[in-house]
Amino acid sequence: MDYIYLHGFASSPNSAKAQYFRSAFAELAIDLKIPDLNQGNFSKLTIKRQIEQVLAQFPPSPTPVTLIGSSLGGLTAALIAEKSLQVQRLVLLAPALEFLSHWLPQIGEAKLKQWQAEQQLMVYHYAEKRSLPLNYNFVIDAANYQDKLLLRPVSTLILHGCHDEVIPITASRNFASSRPWVQLIELNSNHALADVITQWQQIKSFIIP
Repeated sequence: MDYIYLHGFASSPNSAKAQYFRSAFAELAIDLKIPDLNQGNFSKLTIKRQIEQVLAQFPPSPTPVTLIGSSLGGLTAALIAEKSLQVQRLVLLAPALEFLSHWLPQIGEAKLKQWQAEQQLMVYHYAEKRSLPLNYNFVIDAANYQDKLLLRPVSTLILHGCHDEVIPITASRNFASSRPWVQLIELNSNHALADVITQWQQIKSFIIP
């Protein structure tokens, strides 16, 4: 089994959650792969690019893969699992389900129109600790992916905070309600999900039976 962690939007492999999981897996003598989804060019980020990058790091078929994804990385992981039979387990941390319908209103209509006209929007990148330009192609590409089409029965564990201010927990509730293979754990947390480490034993028993 290969294990791959996908960090969130405007984050990096150096995020607190990514490094926690790297250490936790190292204690089990497992090498957790954490690709840098920024690829040194955040401006040209798209979900399609993330999917292609991660698939390129898969081991030869039929080696099974477990994906752990945070926020946009969680949505990307679910999309990959729909395409690849090698993915046998998913752990999704506050996944960005119903992504554009929740994220775009936070940008605002006026700013969104400006982004479309100018093709670039300055977005704060948490790993870089500064604002970086993001091309409007990010939105055009993201519109191609719909949660309702994710129907492959992959064993999935979702952890989502009840006070998530970015992707409301209702997105994960909606997703899990019609998919019996999905288990949802609701935490007293926000989108950062900093207390996910308290759930490590349950995550470990799910991905390493």
